[in-house]
Amino acid sequence: MNTILITGASGGIGEAIAFQFAAKKHNLLLVARNESKLAALCKELHEKYRIDTQYIAADLTKPEAAAAIYEETIKRGLNVNVLINNAGRGSSGEFYQNDLESEIEMMQLNNASLVALTHCFLRNMIAKKSGNIINIASMIAYFPSPYMAVYAGTKHFVKIFTYALAEECKPYNLNVMLFSPGLTSSNFMNTKQNDNEWGKVVTQNSKTQTPEQVAAELMSAFEKKKSAWISGSQNRFFANISGLIPPRFIARTFGQQKRRQMGL
Repeated sequence: MNTILITGASGGIGEAIAFQFAAKKHNLLLVARNESKLAALCKELHEKYRIDTQYIAADLTKPEAAAAIYEETIKRGLNVNVLINNAGRGSSGEFYQNDLESEIEMMQLNNASLVALTHCFLRNMIAKKSGNIINIASMIAYFPSPYMAVYAGTKHFVKIFTYALAEECKPYNLNVMLFSPGLTSSNFMNTKQNDNEWGKVVTQNSKTQTPEQVAAELMSAFEKKKSAWISGSQNRFFANISGLIPPRFIARTFGQQKRRQMGL
């Protein structure tokens, strides 16, 4: 049975993406840590759209999680023909003061588990010469961002990895898309890693989109078989001009601005 796998699906952008694909009558496999939220969401989507909805509760900050998810799909007889690597988290603050274990867990979640899941499911897609992979990056992938140094680095990795993989997959009739949201009105900034004074500086006077707006743009880009899309017209404008500006200048400008906002 063809199934779309969405990680980080229990809330925010991931949940909104699930609603978009459910409305198009796609069967779903939802992955996140919170089992009760996943169960409730699967029930709601099944009852509303009459599709097959399943979930796997898994913690993708753990190195073994991706392989376990893949093995479970085999046991269930699911053909994951669309993989949406949405799970991720950020952190704010001076790097030397941030918790190192938490930063490394973030790298596992944002990068290593994304790569592992992609590697697992890509082999089947290549064998069938059919499938889609969507990797969720961020606007921050286009800018070196002081005081979110590790998070920005992880999303830059997602961007470069996805661009390269998309080219590798062309001979196999696979579409690999990089999708980059900007600041979104979700719980992303309310985690213990972001809910601090430096995190507040990031969001101050920033224009946001809702998860539903972001998910609608993702669906449109998916249906048009885009290889890359940035959510929000203003975000697209700033990402495009970023390529004309030296990264060190961007980092210096952002760093100075954030320190002024912090009164430093």
